Amino acid sequence: MQREQLADFLRRRREAIRPAEVGLAGGPRRRTTGLRREEVALLAGMSVDYVVRLEQGRSSQPSTQLLGALARALRLSDDERDHLFHLAGHQPPPADGVARLARAGLLRMLDLLGDTPALVMSDLGEVLAQNRAALLLMSDLTGFSGDRRYIAYRWFTEPAARVTHPGAEADRHSRQLVADLRAVAGRRAADSTVTGLIDRLRAASAEFRRLWAEHEVGVRRADRKTIVHPRVGPILLDCETLVTPDLGQQLLVLTPADAEARECLELLRVLGLEEFPAGVPAV
Repeated sequence: MQREQLADFLRRRREAIRPAEVGLAGGPRRRTTGLRREEVALLAGMSVDYVVRLEQGRSSQPSTQLLGALARALRLSDDERDHLFHLAGHQPPPADGVARLARAGLLRMLDLLGDTPALVMSDLGEVLAQNRAALLLMSDLTGFSGDRRYIAYRWFTEPAARVTHPGAEADRHSRQLVADLRAVAGRRAADSTVTGLIDRLRAASAEFRRLWAEHEVGVRRADRKTIVHPRVGPILLDCETLVTPDLGQQLLVLTPADAEARECLELLRVLGLEEFPAGVPAV
């Protein structure tokens, strides 16, 4: 671990980011054009004291999870993120597989979307980042581990994952998830991450085995769905999916499909963050 270089790198990246770039108000009394340490701590989900110790070269070696959070908070490019991992004495996450981080360009798009719910997902359905509007709509979907990080795995193995989707849409959603996973399996045929997930899903879910055997394939580009929020009720949403050139990550943007849905999203912004009382929403 190269503490002094790590400290200098983090400090300079923090000072180089404007608050508006990460969805924060600048304010008239700022003494620096960059982010404050407490703002980095808030964005990364860690203590201000730990951010201070990192920038002063007094910290213990940060974990890969903390480095990933810092990379997201500081909107690091792929090269900058890899450099951060090297300075901290870790190998960078692979270009593919379960350890990927949301790309810097997609994170900037999340910030620019403001009050429109949006999230970044891997091609396997792991939520890598959400903006605040998406947190209000569907809670935090980024903290899972193991196979539970994949939307399809939760959908087919955990009944609680379906409570925020109307029963009438369940079969269509199941088919979409399987068809999308089939497309990924075709692109990444030799990837053990993909084949292992499929094998475990086939073993865990009779519904998945049945749908997988039908060999439907398709990548979701646009969709309309209903999310049942425990505080404001059903919200009808149009979903637009933008994919990266290599199809490895996607930006999912959720917009209200009618005036009632628009009012529900506005009400959520007023109510603020609160955990879902039951279940884990599936996108």
